[in-house]
Amino acid sequence: MLQSDRSLDNTLPVPQLPQHWARTIIGALALLCFGISYDGDFVFDDSEAIINNKDLRPETSLGNLWEHDFWGSNLISNTSHKSYRPFTVLTFRLNYLIAGGLYPVGFHVVNIVLHSVISVMTLDVFSVLLGGLEHDEKGRQLNRAPKASFLAALLFAVHPIHTESVAGIVGRADLLCALFFLLSFISYCKAFRKYDAEGEFSFHWIFASLLLCAVAMLCKEQGITVLGVNAVFDALVICKMDILQLGAALLRKDTRSENSLLWKRGFFTRILLVASGGIALLYGRWRIMGTGPPAFTEVDNPASFADSALVRAINYNYYYSLNTWLLVCPWWLCFDWSMGCLPLIKSIGDIRIFAPLVLWFFLIGIICQALCSTNTDERRILASGVTLVIIPFLPASNVFFRVGFVVAERVIYLSSAGYCMLLSYGICTLSRQGRRFKSITSVAVAGLVILNILQCVRRSHHWRTEEDLFTSALSVCPFNAKVHYNVGKNLADRGKETSAIQYYREAVRLNPKYVHAMNNLGNILKERKELHEAEKLLARAVAIQPDFAAAWMNLGIVQNSLRKYEEAERSYWTAIKYRKKYPDCYYNLGRLYADLQRTVDALNAWRNATLLKPSHSLAWNNLIILLDNTGNLAQAEAVGKEALKLLPNDHTIMFSVANVLGKLKKYKESENLFLKALHINPTIASYHGNLAVLYHRWGRLSLAGERYKLALKLDPASPGIAENYNLLKKKLEQVKEG
Repeated sequence: MLQSDRSLDNTLPVPQLPQHWARTIIGALALLCFGISYDGDFVFDDSEAIINNKDLRPETSLGNLWEHDFWGSNLISNTSHKSYRPFTVLTFRLNYLIAGGLYPVGFHVVNIVLHSVISVMTLDVFSVLLGGLEHDEKGRQLNRAPKASFLAALLFAVHPIHTESVAGIVGRADLLCALFFLLSFISYCKAFRKYDAEGEFSFHWIFASLLLCAVAMLCKEQGITVLGVNAVFDALVICKMDILQLGAALLRKDTRSENSLLWKRGFFTRILLVASGGIALLYGRWRIMGTGPPAFTEVDNPASFADSALVRAINYNYYYSLNTWLLVCPWWLCFDWSMGCLPLIKSIGDIRIFAPLVLWFFLIGIICQALCSTNTDERRILASGVTLVIIPFLPASNVFFRVGFVVAERVIYLSSAGYCMLLSYGICTLSRQGRRFKSITSVAVAGLVILNILQCVRRSHHWRTEEDLFTSALSVCPFNAKVHYNVGKNLADRGKETSAIQYYREAVRLNPKYVHAMNNLGNILKERKELHEAEKLLARAVAIQPDFAAAWMNLGIVQNSLRKYEEAERSYWTAIKYRKKYPDCYYNLGRLYADLQRTVDALNAWRNATLLKPSHSLAWNNLIILLDNTGNLAQAEAVGKEALKLLPNDHTIMFSVANVLGKLKKYKESENLFLKALHINPTIASYHGNLAVLYHRWGRLSLAGERYKLALKLDPASPGIAENYNLLKKKLEQVKEG
């Protein structure tokens, strides 16, 4: 074994470095690759997982983290994603507390540092899997393949497939899961420090490994797969099990000697502990999920909705081959692979069917070599590498349950470690073929590392802003409706509505059932007064998805603008039917009732909006104004003061209440509110104009004149202010004449 390991390292065109230098270089390169993303924005899924997630706020109880999913929804809700990751959300909350708010820099820095730490940790993992688990007389672990393990860790540190996990803040779940996954594996290895000499193993380290597995699982569900990796490692590395010999013994029904040896080495005891821990964790996870697995739609994972089992199997295998290709050639990366990015393979004549055939050809070849090789080290390395690729990927494979994506680069973060290990071994094998191969391999390795670093930097730059991220996907997935939708949404948010319309239309063309694109396009057309087309789009959206509350509300707004009042009222109430707590819909319903002179209904609707959302400034303002206009000044004053307790710095409410107080002849209180409103926003002409009216009524005519002049300076075309100023000037003349 020792000789084989040395030959593995001896011809490898990689320098042999002291352990501390190897760790430093790997950590530094990991930082170099993704450091450019440190000052990036919150992008893509960050808005739901972080910006809109109330579980990050200090005022939210910590207990909610144990009852809610990753996105802040209650786990027992039918709409919950069921992704239970409380430890990951807790780290987001700590970021929020330390920074004092939602500042992305701190979130990004933690992700970058985590990847650097994980990359350094893989050095220890690869040293065990590539060189075997051996200890000196003091129980210290020996690294029998320092160059090969350094190369594998180096390839892992600079692999571009990690960009989504590192530069995307929601990738924190994958990073934390990987961290505790590796710690669990390392703890399992520590259980065998006295195994070679005394045949003993440590129960404490086995239990520590199980505990770390539980922590990994609380960061992301994928963490439980470390138990499978540990079990295979135990069989192949610790017990040095020969699968072919064991199979032959089983066929001969001669298992006594094998079982006796395994019992003596404690294998079955350890597997029983690992299996018991895994069952307990799965049971706990099942109890936490509540109502069952999450419900995904066909656009999320079209292959899983195919009627034919054969079509499903072919497409799943095509997805596996694409994941493998992204590991081998990570230049074709995209933030989202759904919605037409990968059309289903439905015919045997589809050329893409060769991709899974190629994958299985190589995979079977590696497995056969792992089983049949006469070199025990080669068997261990190939089997361990394949195990590390496949087992962490199983939760995303659609084998056990349907997943909510087609391809997701972040889910192969851990699997990439197995790939890098196999690639390192392949490079070692090539370098042993002679001096010429060694030179070629040396150049190829250097070129691969440099290219990967450049791609990491380039891809990290894409993830810094949504504009760059979404537009970068257009060349990779031009038929992905979600890509066009996100580009359109980003353009609309930046005020480029004309360009946004084009992308929304393309999204709807690519996916005629894309209700969110219809809703957003309808909103833009509504603002541009293209009401009839907006109505058609929104009506289509609610016909496709009848419980789409936002589309029903927007349809009601358009119908109200078209004076289809009865239809608008029905649309608003339908929206409220599907979303009980919908303050914006109550606000718009109140506007409809106000237009119809249904004062009591309007007041009730706006009051409901403020009860559901006490910070709803527009609803409070409309309540005050309507009460003022209908002569209910005392009630308007009471509502206004209630609003100001909740929104003490809202200048629009101050202005409305000041008008009410002026009519009640509470001049001093009114003046104070006008001045506070003007202190917050001194550029609104009507504020100066109404304060001038107050002074006019109050008899402070010179102050009124000053305010009228300021108002006219800000808005010279205002007829009301000009008329009132003329009245004041006449009054001043009368006073002089008198």
